[in-house]
Amino acid sequence: MLPQYRRLRRNVILVTAVVALVPLVVLTTINFWQDRETFYIENNFAVSEILSNTKRNLESVIEERRSALALLVREQTYDELASDSVLAVTLGNLNESFGGFVDLGLIDPMGRQLFYTGPYELKNHVYTEDSWFHEVVFRGGHVSDMFMGHRNFPHFVIALKRERAPGDFFIIRATIDMELVNHQLYSVNLDRFTDVFIINQTGVLQTESVFYGPVLSEVEFAVPPGPRNREVIDVAESENGFLVKGYAFIGGTPFILMVIKRLQHPLSHWLSKRSYVIWFLLVSATLILTVVIYAANHVAKRLRDADRRRVQAFHDMEYTNKMATIGRMSAGVAHEINNPMAIINEKAGLIKDIIDFSENSPQRDKISGLVGSILSSVDRCSRVTHRLLGFAKRMDISHEQIDLKKLLEEVVSFQQTEITHRDIDINYEMEDNLPQIESDRNQLQQVFLNIINNAIAAIDDGGRIDISVAGREDDSVVIAITDNGTGISEENLEHIFEPFFSTKGRFGTGLGLSITHNIVEKLGGAINAHSILGKGTRFTVTLPIKRSSVLKGSPHE
Repeated sequence: MLPQYRRLRRNVILVTAVVALVPLVVLTTINFWQDRETFYIENNFAVSEILSNTKRNLESVIEERRSALALLVREQTYDELASDSVLAVTLGNLNESFGGFVDLGLIDPMGRQLFYTGPYELKNHVYTEDSWFHEVVFRGGHVSDMFMGHRNFPHFVIALKRERAPGDFFIIRATIDMELVNHQLYSVNLDRFTDVFIINQTGVLQTESVFYGPVLSEVEFAVPPGPRNREVIDVAESENGFLVKGYAFIGGTPFILMVIKRLQHPLSHWLSKRSYVIWFLLVSATLILTVVIYAANHVAKRLRDADRRRVQAFHDMEYTNKMATIGRMSAGVAHEINNPMAIINEKAGLIKDIIDFSENSPQRDKISGLVGSILSSVDRCSRVTHRLLGFAKRMDISHEQIDLKKLLEEVVSFQQTEITHRDIDINYEMEDNLPQIESDRNQLQQVFLNIINNAIAAIDDGGRIDISVAGREDDSVVIAITDNGTGISEENLEHIFEPFFSTKGRFGTGLGLSITHNIVEKLGGAINAHSILGKGTRFTVTLPIKRSSVLKGSPHE
């Protein structure tokens, strides 16, 4: 396919494919982004739900115990509580009503724990160096971070102050088991991609984390800043994929509740959940490209065929115009030749008459022979000009019975001198009992003479020419003349019957085969050529046997 048609096909495929596939790609992209947003919203909602429920439960649990202690401090005086036994009874009542209390202590303004009930020996323990003590003195209450302490198990402290008189107060201090908090965290149904834990404001784990390690480990991420009055959901990309991170501050405590959910990449989720979209896109794209390529090839082929027909039409017009020009030139040339030939013929005839009547003329026989030769040549020139005129206009065709074998041998004899001199081998292959054909002897001589002359010119000395004649069932005969000469290239083979086309350079006129083609068509036959460059050429002439088989008219008449 020529470059312009390849470019046309490529452009048609590209433009059509883009117009057809872009909407599909856009719709698929929109579907992906919608799925991505839905994916984030669903996971954000799940994290938000866990965060809200867990925060509410934790705040309720811690506030219940703080409120119980506040009620105890408000309703009981120092004197009523200043007894280990009273604290023991009070601790039992608190655990029975609320649970989670580990011990209970009463502390004076000097930070000494005067009274204590619990599983450890903490009576008379001094807390003046502890930061929580100063916060309680200053603020009136405190909820501590989780710590291990003397007990070596995780717990936190709730401490409240009550004024007795100006400059005098006491503090009630209760230790709360972290198991109470863990129970609230672990009661949530979580999948293996979700982690719920608590950190303090310095980023230390207050509860165990599936993703970040045991209690009192430091988390890898920065402690989230405020606001303290609402929950915050954030989506971030990490080494392990996407994370939905939710956090909320537990009111009245230093605790920050964290909910982290690891997500697969949105594209992976979309591919796994929307595989039918991918298949639809791939199948549609394949079908569209198949149709587009087929249509582009079809359009390019139709345009190429249309261009070929257009070029052929221009070529035929040019050929017709050229033939008309040749006809006019032929008529002029034939007329100019015929006039001097007529004079030569008359003068030669006069000489012949003078010689015939002069019986005693010296060299009478020699002169008579020369004059006969002149008259024969004039007659031959007359026939040539007659055929040249016939090339341009309709000529009456004379029909007679012709023996093709004798005719071909006679034509070969015209070139016998050159054939013998160049040692060319002529081989005949004739079918037995070949019928004679009805045709024009002189014009057939011209046809075969042109073909044989071309064959002799194409072969080297010592070459070979094969001449075969065979009958066919459709009342015609086929004459094939084959040489082992230089051959004709494929591109030149298409033009050999055109006027003035020659492969002989300045030695050829380009009219021989054109005239031959014209004569064969007028005789109702057909001529074609087959050649292989470097191996030889075969001309095949098909002629009708009977006159009735001759086609009426010809495109070149």
